[in-house]
Amino acid sequence: MYGNQKGLIYTNDKCIGCNRCISACPVITANRAVKTEEGFQRIEVDGDKCIACGACFDACEHNAREFVDDTEAFFAALSKGEKLSVLWAPAFAANYPGEYRQILGGLKKLGVNRIISVSFGADITTWGYIKYITEHHFQGGISQPCPAVVNYIEHYMPELIPKLVPIQSPLMCAAIYARQYLNITDKLAFISPCIAKKDEISDPKNKGYVSYNVTFDHLMKYARQHNIKAEPAPNEIEYGLGSIYPMPGGLKENVYWFCGEEVFIRQIEGEHRTYEFLEDYKSRVLAGRRLPFMVDALNCEQGCIYGTGIEEEKARTDDILYELQTIRENSKSNRKSSAWARKATPAQRLRSLNRQFARLDIRDFMREYTDKSAGNEIRHPGQAELNDIFADMNKTTELQREIDCSACGYNTCKEMAAAIYNGCNNKNSCVHYIKNMSEKEKERIQEISCEVEARNEEMARKNETIEQMVAEANGEFSTLNSSIDEMIDGNNSNAEESTNISMAMVEVVDFCDEMKKSFGEIHGLLEQLGGNNENITKVAAKTNLLSLNASIEAARAGEVGKGFAVVAQEIKALSDVSKGAADDSSKNKDQIVMAMTRLMESSENLMKVVDNVNERITNLAASTEEIASSAAMIGQVASELHSKFDRINAL
Repeated sequence: MYGNQKGLIYTNDKCIGCNRCISACPVITANRAVKTEEGFQRIEVDGDKCIACGACFDACEHNAREFVDDTEAFFAALSKGEKLSVLWAPAFAANYPGEYRQILGGLKKLGVNRIISVSFGADITTWGYIKYITEHHFQGGISQPCPAVVNYIEHYMPELIPKLVPIQSPLMCAAIYARQYLNITDKLAFISPCIAKKDEISDPKNKGYVSYNVTFDHLMKYARQHNIKAEPAPNEIEYGLGSIYPMPGGLKENVYWFCGEEVFIRQIEGEHRTYEFLEDYKSRVLAGRRLPFMVDALNCEQGCIYGTGIEEEKARTDDILYELQTIRENSKSNRKSSAWARKATPAQRLRSLNRQFARLDIRDFMREYTDKSAGNEIRHPGQAELNDIFADMNKTTELQREIDCSACGYNTCKEMAAAIYNGCNNKNSCVHYIKNMSEKEKERIQEISCEVEARNEEMARKNETIEQMVAEANGEFSTLNSSIDEMIDGNNSNAEESTNISMAMVEVVDFCDEMKKSFGEIHGLLEQLGGNNENITKVAAKTNLLSLNASIEAARAGEVGKGFAVVAQEIKALSDVSKGAADDSSKNKDQIVMAMTRLMESSENLMKVVDNVNERITNLAASTEEIASSAAMIGQVASELHSKFDRINAL
């Protein structure tokens, strides 16, 4: 089962929300438009509202509808060894004339006890209908072999429940006969052409006589998959014209067979015609107007032989009709009972039929019906509610409210509004609402387009301004690039000059070092000069002493020593001069030493200053390189910005 759908029929994942199922369905509330998680609309079945008529299967081109039956449960019970017997619909023989007996034989081989044709139950139904109608003067009764028709009346037209003939369907007549007259205690399974038969057998008032509804479609798929075939199973009970019940007008022909064609039987088939007829028939009944002998109403267009539970490909040919015609002719041939004698009159046949079933108690085969309309009422909106719904759908004029295109699946716009009022659909299913919304959206888009166009024009003007700004920026970037290039060149020159100065300072340091060494050597020479002066002073002192001694000796010598005294005097004078020169030289030497000492100290200070300058020049060179690197990076960023401005300008 898909999602929260819980009926016999459900929507699978193939649904595209085309609404064709809605258009085919006789119940306006049985289909619900819902949104999927992906945001798409699909039409799901409301199991509480669905009458299982199967009209949606014929309408849907996408195979989006499926149904459930009891096939799997039946075979599971059979495999567990449960005691089971089978009732099979006469349409089974018409649908599968060449293999139905082998299939039934295969079921018997699997453990099915009794296999009984429901055609015999149809004969009982015919007997019960005629007996009840004639004895109770029950004119205008509606036949009830079709469970979809019964479902519709019980759920949506309870006023017609009293007009349903209170005789069981052929299936239930066969089941009751099997239970009460043949004393079969097995669980009963019905091989069925109809999905809705599950509702009939599940009705509590039918006392659980039948346990399983096994449709032709699911049975045959299972039988082929599991190769369920065996020796043909024989008919256990003789039957008559009940075998043609599945065909359109089958019940009608049975009644004619026994009552003659003078009685008027209203025959109606097909989902739309049947339920539309019932609406009109309700009016006729409530108005007390003339009614037919009975109404033979079937949900399916071509009767049960093309029921909702048959295989799809079977419905594409007339082979079943031809086969049923053969069955029909055989049923009208002379048999043991004169009830089926072709040459007998209807009255003779009816007497024979009553004799055949004389031992049956009609009360065993009577049925009660239930008013199930509570909770299933289809609410009809008043004019005020319609106005509100149409206003919400933007249908403001009568013309808009009567388009009746049926694209939503409903015949008229008012039916669509009623579906919305009942909560089973929404305004988004209306193509004209969507169209109107699209046109409004188109107008809105056009307004937006105009606004966008105006904004584009304004943007174009802004773009021109931007282009001018970009051009100016490009010029500024060119100037910036030139300045950066000059700065890079200047930094490179400064770095180079700093390097040269650093190298020159190294030479200055070397010169100072050499000068210091020279000052050391001069200092040594001056020290040596000082030693020489001391020696001269000593020599002068000795010379002076010798001169004094010579003067003394000259004085002693008298005249003879006068010349020697002159010489001694000169020597003394020379000694004094030498001593004075030596003293002056010593004084000069001391002054020179003091000057040299100061020069050496200044040289050391100069070296310290040079080292400090050299360190700063080195730092300056490093900073210059960093500035050059940063300038290069700025130049690169400026170039990239310039390139981006070019691309923006190109856009």
